[in-house]
Amino acid sequence: MSVEILDGATLREFVEDEGAFNGSVEDRFASLDTDRDGRLSYAEMARELMSLRVRETHFGMDEVKLSADELVQLYRGLFARFDHDGNGTIDLEEYRSEMREMMLAVANGLGFLPVQMVVEEGSFLKKAVERESTNLDLSNCYDDSNVTSFLRFCTGYHIMR
Repeated sequence: MSVEILDGATLREFVEDEGAFNGSVEDRFASLDTDRDGRLSYAEMARELMSLRVRETHFGMDEVKLSADELVQLYRGLFARFDHDGNGTIDLEEYRSEMREMMLAVANGLGFLPVQMVVEEGSFLKKAVERESTNLDLSNCYDDSNVTSFLRFCTGYHIMR
């Protein structure tokens, strides 16, 4: 895990960059498709669903206690959200479509102000930050028209020595 600074534009631009986004989606899908049949079963997708950490404490408030049955229902519901055609498996296009929708929802939630966030290595959020850092031209950081880049630079998003 690492601490990164990102905003909604970081995620939106990552999703709109079809090469970067589709490549990341295809890599993640392939890593989950353990039997290499081109479809994700519930068992294959369970690890990904559990990585969403829906059971963790909610910002210091009392922890939400879920029974084993409630967790199964929750994960089955998440799986069904990906399984658009309801056939019990998720193909690459279903996975891509849902990941796009989820990333854009997170982007909309973040808004336009940069926030500091802990992200997991290899996650879509981390890949979005890495994409942006490789595309960011530091010579524009002092240009008034690029305030977001300037803020990221000043808050340690990029360290220059």
